[in-house]
Amino acid sequence: MFTGLVETTGTVVSLEQNEKGIWRLTVDAPVFAGTPQIGDSVANNGCCLTVVAIEGTRLGFDVLDETLRKTSFSLLKPGSAVNLERSLLPTARMGGHFVTGHVDATGTIASLRREGANYRLCVRPPKEFRKYLAYKCSVAVDGISLTVAALNDADGTFDIWLIPHTMAETNLRERKAGEPVNLEFDILAKYVERLTSVSDTER
Repeated sequence: MFTGLVETTGTVVSLEQNEKGIWRLTVDAPVFAGTPQIGDSVANNGCCLTVVAIEGTRLGFDVLDETLRKTSFSLLKPGSAVNLERSLLPTARMGGHFVTGHVDATGTIASLRREGANYRLCVRPPKEFRKYLAYKCSVAVDGISLTVAALNDADGTFDIWLIPHTMAETNLRERKAGEPVNLEFDILAKYVERLTSVSDTER
């Protein structure tokens, strides 16, 4: 479980497939030095991955083929910034919102522009996931807990306002229109949908 409050950005060292066909993502994360252990969960751009190797400040994660298909990881290359968040501790403050690290789909950045002192991010999600969005609801974009500022029915996009701190401290500083982003929608909305859609025989 995560909060969507990015702790730091790491730098991609490599995303390579070994001789056994397993994909390994290696990320340099100096801020985390000495804290994650083998087997710990770390969200990478909102995707929950397990630490399987540690070498100095570098963390290694095995990545499923399914993960590559369902996320924006195909965009990653050496030098890319990735948003990192360690799993939530029971004693930690609960900011952001409940984020599972299970990416629902990828959306596309329609635009990202500065407006006054802040920034406006416009994202186009897959049509079938728009039902989980509502004005002022929470959504995780590349693992960042953000608030929907507007739903644009005309083109199927949604808007989010970003403060300068978010732009400076996350991978959004490198992103541009046309690129994919990982999306995780509010888990409560998905449970409500399930509970209200099951038939009496399934209850």
